[in-house]
This record gives sequence, structure tokens and C-alpha cells, in this order.
Amino acid sequence: MSETTRRVAIYPGSFDPITNGHEDIVRRGLRFVDRIIVAVAHRATQAKHGLFTVEERVQMIREVFADEPRVEVKEFGGLLVEFARSQGAPLIIRGLRAVSDFEYEFQMALMNRQLWPEVETLFLAPDVQYSFLSASLVREIASLGGDVSDLVAPPVLARLNEKYASVRRGT
Repeated sequence: MSETTRRVAIYPGSFDPITNGHEDIVRRGLRFVDRIIVAVAHRATQAKHGLFTVEERVQMIREVFADEPRVEVKEFGGLLVEFARSQGAPLIIRGLRAVSDFEYEFQMALMNRQLWPEVETLFLAPDVQYSFLSASLVREIASLGGDVSDLVAPPVLARLNEKYASVRRGT
């Protein structure tokens, strides 16, 4: 298949940190496309306090998908549709955990299509074991010393443990 006919999708987010739920969406998304660009946003669209830098997030995601050559990781700023267009990716993949996610995601999908009529959004529900999972919950549990080993990949767990150990030491 030539590069011009390959199906490319963008999976955007803050990924602070990437969770098993995010990983699940990417791996299942590969059933529909030839390549997925995991796009780490420089500026969150919702008020969030970052734990990891964008560069740290990109590196963790690369480690999580080191076994998957069809996954590429890039950072972006500005409008998602402009980034998607620049990457030749007319498909945006989004995960939906609950009805509350749907309202926001639906509104964003319609606005993105208004800005770039060729773009489509594919909504995927996570595996049931990850339907409750969010990066903010992972950060909160990890910050309080809880076990998040079933919620994130080993490289992410190591970074979380390192980050919170340094916070506890005051460094």
C-alpha cells in the first residue's frame, strides 16, 4: 500500500500519564488504520495540572509502544485539525468511558468537522476493565502511595514511582 493510500489516524490527548486505557484504545484502533499518531498536546483543552513534561510523556508513550512500529508519537500545539491535516490524518480517534465524556467529545468532533470538513472522529469504548480509568485518578492514587501497577505499563509505573519519591523527599 502506498503512503498516499495508507490510513492514518491521530489519537490526541494530554497523556499525563498514559494509562492502560489509553494503550487499549491505541491497540484496538490499529484494527481500523495502518498507522496511529499519538499526539501529545502542549496545552490541555481542560484545566489540568501536569505532572510530567510533554517531553517525558512522549518518551513514556514511545516506551509503551516500543513493540509496535505502526504507532508514532508526536507533540503538537495549536488546533488539532491543523495538526491532523499536516500529518495527512483525516481520522481522529477518541475514547469514551462514560456518557459524561460523550457530550464534550461530540461537541469537539462537530467543531473539528466544521474547521476541516474532511475529518472524521472514531469513538471507541475502552475495555470494561478500563472504563473507570483516567490519568488524573492514576496521578492521585500514585501521589498517595497507592498501587497503580494494574493501571499503567511498567515504564510508566517506574516514572510515577520516581516522580512521587522525589516529591516525598522534597527534591
